[in-house]
Amino acid sequence: MAGEQQDPEANKSSRHHHEARRRVRRKAKNAQPPPSTPNTPVPNTPSLPPLPVTPPIDRQNADASVTQPPSAQLPFYYAARQERIKRARHYLEQKSRWEQRHSRSQESQDARYLPAETSQLAPSYVPIEYTRASGRSRPRRPLRRRRLLRHISRRHLRSNRKQTRRSFNRFWLGVLGTIGAIILLIFTLAGAGTYATYRFYSSTSSSYNNQLLSLHDLTPRDNLKIYDSKGVLFSQLTDQGIHTAVTLNQVSPQLINATVATEDKNFWKNSGIDVFRILQAAIQNLEHGRVIEGGSTITQQLIKNLIVGNEASLMRKMQEVVLTPEINSLYSKNDILGMYLNTIYYGHQAYGIDAAASMYFGLQDQPGKPASSQLDLAQSAMLAGMPSSPWLYDPSLHPQTTFDRFNTVLALMIREGYITPQQAQAAIKEAHKPGFFKGPTNLTDRAPHFSQYVLSQLEQQLKLSRSHLSRSGLKVYTTLDISLQDKIQKVMQKHIAELAGHNVTNAAEVLIDYHNGAIRSLLGSLDYNSKTIDGKFDVATMGYRQPGSSFKPYVYATALEQGYTPAQAIDDAPLTIVLPPGSNPPTYAPKNYDLLYHGHVTMRCALQNSLNIPAVKTLQHVGITNALKTARDMGIEHPKGDAGYSMVLGGLDVNLLEHTTAFGAFANNGKTFQPYAIDKIVYTYNNKVITHHTNAGKQAISPQVAYMMTSMLSDNESRLPEFFDCNPLQMYSNSESQCWSGNRGTVRPAAAKTGTTNDFRDNWTMGYTSDFVMGVWAGNNDYTPMIDVTGVQGAAPIWHDSMLLAEEGHPIQDFVNPGGLDRGEMTYPDGVHTTDWYLPGHYPTFTQTAQSIDPTVPTVTTKHHKHHHHTDTSVASSHPYCSNFNFVAPPPSTSAPHIGWW
Repeated sequence: MAGEQQDPEANKSSRHHHEARRRVRRKAKNAQPPPSTPNTPVPNTPSLPPLPVTPPIDRQNADASVTQPPSAQLPFYYAARQERIKRARHYLEQKSRWEQRHSRSQESQDARYLPAETSQLAPSYVPIEYTRASGRSRPRRPLRRRRLLRHISRRHLRSNRKQTRRSFNRFWLGVLGTIGAIILLIFTLAGAGTYATYRFYSSTSSSYNNQLLSLHDLTPRDNLKIYDSKGVLFSQLTDQGIHTAVTLNQVSPQLINATVATEDKNFWKNSGIDVFRILQAAIQNLEHGRVIEGGSTITQQLIKNLIVGNEASLMRKMQEVVLTPEINSLYSKNDILGMYLNTIYYGHQAYGIDAAASMYFGLQDQPGKPASSQLDLAQSAMLAGMPSSPWLYDPSLHPQTTFDRFNTVLALMIREGYITPQQAQAAIKEAHKPGFFKGPTNLTDRAPHFSQYVLSQLEQQLKLSRSHLSRSGLKVYTTLDISLQDKIQKVMQKHIAELAGHNVTNAAEVLIDYHNGAIRSLLGSLDYNSKTIDGKFDVATMGYRQPGSSFKPYVYATALEQGYTPAQAIDDAPLTIVLPPGSNPPTYAPKNYDLLYHGHVTMRCALQNSLNIPAVKTLQHVGITNALKTARDMGIEHPKGDAGYSMVLGGLDVNLLEHTTAFGAFANNGKTFQPYAIDKIVYTYNNKVITHHTNAGKQAISPQVAYMMTSMLSDNESRLPEFFDCNPLQMYSNSESQCWSGNRGTVRPAAAKTGTTNDFRDNWTMGYTSDFVMGVWAGNNDYTPMIDVTGVQGAAPIWHDSMLLAEEGHPIQDFVNPGGLDRGEMTYPDGVHTTDWYLPGHYPTFTQTAQSIDPTVPTVTTKHHKHHHHTDTSVASSHPYCSNFNFVAPPPSTSAPHIGWW
C-alpha cells in the first residue's frame, strides 16, 4: 500500500532480486547449449567424483569470511599431489551432499521469484545467489562447479608444468653441470698441464742454461798427446779413447755431405726438430726392417750426447725438445755440425771424425792438414754410416752389414743431389779394393820410458791423476828428438848384440843439452816390450847402480876447488887404510884395475887412466864429506849407500839421469841445471799455453875448476897408457879400423870418463861435447855380472856412436877457457916435471902439500911391488907412465919422505 512504510531491507532485497534476474536473462541469452552432462571432465585433469550437496551457508560466517584475508579463504598448497587430490574429493563430496539436501528448496524458491521464461532454463544453469532477506546463499551449481574444476585443473596443470619444468631444469642442469664439470676439468687439466709445462720448461732451461751458454766446453776433450821438439806425435794416452778436436773447415766436404744426408737431410733448413723427418725415418726403417735413417735431428743428437744423456726415457726426450730451439738460437748451423762431428762415437775407441779417420784409414795429422780433411768420398761414406750403430757397422766384425750400410749412405747422397751415380760406383769400387782399411800408425808409443817420465812430471806440475790426464785436452810438447832417439836405440841394440857371450843384455842412456837442461833422448832399456830383460823398468830415471870410476871426477874437482892443480904428483903405490874400530874389514886396501902400481903419476894421468890408488889418496886429502858435497851440489842429489873411501871407486849407488846432469855441470862452466822434458803445454779447449821457464842454476864449482876438469877429461894423450889410441872416448867420425889406418875423419873435442865396478855388474861412460852431455849404462837388470866387459868395451862404443849422431849438423867447437887461470911449469923435488893449469896464488908449495893429508886417517906404508916401468921399488923410473910429465933428473935413491907428491 501507498501509505505503508516500506521496509528498507525489503527494498534492498527486491533491488538485488531484480538485478539477479537481469543477469540470469543476459547470461541465458549469451550462453551456449548446456553440455549433456554437468560432469564433463576438464582436459588434463584427473577424474573427480560427483559434487556433493553443498551444505547451507551460515550468513554470519559467510559475512565474516568476507573480512578474512585472502590467504585464509584459499586452500593451502601441499607438497604432495595425492594429498591435494584427496582434499579436493572430500570437499566435492561435502558439496554434493549439501546441494542434494537443499535442491528442492532452492528449486521452489527459484520458481517463485523467477519469471516464467526464466523458470524454463535448465536447473544446472540457474545462478546461485545469496538472499539478503534470509541471510543464506543460494549457490549457482554449474558455474561454481566449472570454476572449481577449472581451478583444480589449473592447479594440476601448474603442478604438472612446474614438475615438468623442474624435471627439465634438473635434466639440463645435470647436462650443463656435467658439461661444465668436463670443461672445468679440461681447463683445470690444461691449466695444470700449462703450469707443469711452464715449470718443466723453466726448470729445464735454468738447469741447463750454463751448459747451453758454454756448449763448446762440454764437447769431449782431446786425449793427451805428447809431441817431440819438432812437433812429431810419438805418444798419446788412449785408455779413455782417442779424440782430436777439429773445426768444421778442417773436415772433408764429402764427409759433411754424407753425414747430413744420412742423419738429418733437412739440417740446413729445419729449426732443430723435424717431425716429417721423424715420420719418414720410421716408415723407411719399418720397410727395411732395420735402422737406415735416424729420426732425431743432428741438433737433438748433439743435445743428447752433451747435455741430457742417452737414457731412453720420456723425460730425457722432453728435455731434448725443450733445449733444441735454444741451441738453434745460440749457435749457428756450422757450430752445431762442428760440435756434432767432434762428439759422436765411431767405434774402436775413436771419438770424433779426426780420430775415426786415423783409426780406420791410417791417416795422420799434418801441420795445417788434419786427418779429417784428407778423407775421400768412399772413406767419408763409410764413416758416415757408423755412428748409428758402431758395433753393428764394425767392418772387422760385420763386413757385409757394413758394406750394405755404405751403399745406403751413397744412395742417400745421390737422392739429395750431393753426388752422381757414377761417383757412387767409383766409391764402391774403391771400397772393395784390398787395403781399403788401414790401422792407425800413431798409437804405438815410440818412447815409452820418456813418456812415463813426462807423465810423472805432469802429475807433479798440474796436480792431476793419470786418469784425469788421459782426457785432459792437453798437447804436451817435449824436448825429445824422437828421430835421434830411434837412431840411438838402434846403436844400443847393435853394440849390445856384438857382446853376445859376455852376458850383457841391457843398456840405458840419457842425452841432455846442458845449456838449458833439455833432455833430447832418454832410453831406460834396449826394448820396452822385452820381458826377458825386464824392459819396462826404466834404468835411466828409476834405477840406482854403482858408477865405478865414473864417480872419480867429483873427487878430483873437489881437490882442484881446494887449490890443487892437475899437475899434482901422486905416488901410485900400495896403500892400506886403517878403518875406524868395529869396521869389517878393519882396513881398506884399494887395487888398480890391472892389479899393478905405476909409481909417480900426476893427477891428470891418474884420472885419465882410471887409476884407483891415486884416486883414493886424493879422497884422503880432500875429505869424504867435502867430496860428497861436491857431488851433491853438482846434481847427484839422491845417492844411496854409505859414503866411505870406496865412494871414489863407485861405492855409492847413483841414478843415471842425476849422474848425467852432474857431469853436465863440468861442461856448463861449473853451473848446475835442472833437466826437464816438457817444453810447452797447450790446452786445446781454451788455447791456454804454459811454457817452461829455465831457472838459473847455482855455481857448484868455479868456472876455472870446471875448465881444468874439462881439460883433464878431454886429454886423449894422457889416457893412451890404459885405453890406447883410437879408443871410443876419442870423437873421431870414421870407423875404428879407419882410425888405426890413420884416417880418423872429423875429430870433435870431447871429455869423457868410463866406469866399471869390480865385479863387472855395471859399466858406464859419461862425457860431453860443446853441445851435449851424455851418460850410458850397460849391464843386466837382474844384477848378474857381465863377463870381462869394461866401460870402454860395453858403454863407451854406445856413447861414441850416439854422440856422433847427436852432433850431426852442429859445428865443431872447442871448449872455451873462462879465464882466471895460470899455466906454468912445475918441477917436483923427485924430478917430476910437467906443465899445467893452476889457480892464481896456488902454485904448488911442496912442503905444505906434503903435510896436507888428513891426519886422522892412519896410513900403512908398504914397499912398491916391482913393475916393468920401474927399476927401483921406492922411486919412479926415468920413463913416465903418461906423456903429460917427465923426469928432469934422476930421482933420489933415499927412502926419505918424498916432498911435494902424494
